[in-house]
Amino acid sequence: MRTDILIDRLSQDLRPVRPRSVLREAAILALLGVIEVIAFLSMGFMRPDMSAAMGSPSFWWKLLSMGLIAVLGAGIALSSIDPACSPRRGLRWIPACLAAIFASGWLIDAAQGGVLDLITRLHWREGLQCIWEMIALSVPAVIALAVLIRHGAPSDRTGTALAGALASAAWGAFVFVFACPSDDPFYIAVWYTAGCGIATFLGQIVLSRAAQW
Repeated sequence: MRTDILIDRLSQDLRPVRPRSVLREAAILALLGVIEVIAFLSMGFMRPDMSAAMGSPSFWWKLLSMGLIAVLGAGIALSSIDPACSPRRGLRWIPACLAAIFASGWLIDAAQGGVLDLITRLHWREGLQCIWEMIALSVPAVIALAVLIRHGAPSDRTGTALAGALASAAWGAFVFVFACPSDDPFYIAVWYTAGCGIATFLGQIVLSRAAQW
């Protein structure tokens, strides 16, 4: 069989593939995020003292910090779905952002004069509950990123999965901020780090499998 005839037969059923758009995928993630926040709040999980909490610097610290990591991680993951893009350079910014977050939290804590016993300030029962709620709230983001990554072709599967897992974990914590009863920076630093760490570990396992092609 002639080569040109063989090529024609193999390609006759092909259909045009819509080129991927990072902006479109980012818009999809943003829309899903808004839906999750609305659904979460509509189920009555918003803390009852929200109006008073919004006057606390630590409330905005934890909200903006989680939002920053979520946006940064999602941006790195989406851009690295393209096989020509590596997530490594973007991932180098994550430790610097985390260092700035912890430093600013320490300043807020010092300004508030946290003098209570550290063990007492941790509120172990509430903290453990916070961890599992953050993990649960990160699941929709993991699923959404897994679908997007599955349709891409990342060349650095580990880096892409890590960026996506960080974004999902931070997003789960971001949503939980609206229900979190504590504005103590020490409490937030310990339990949010634990919750995001576990969610990142689990999310990376899922996203690493989704990145295989």
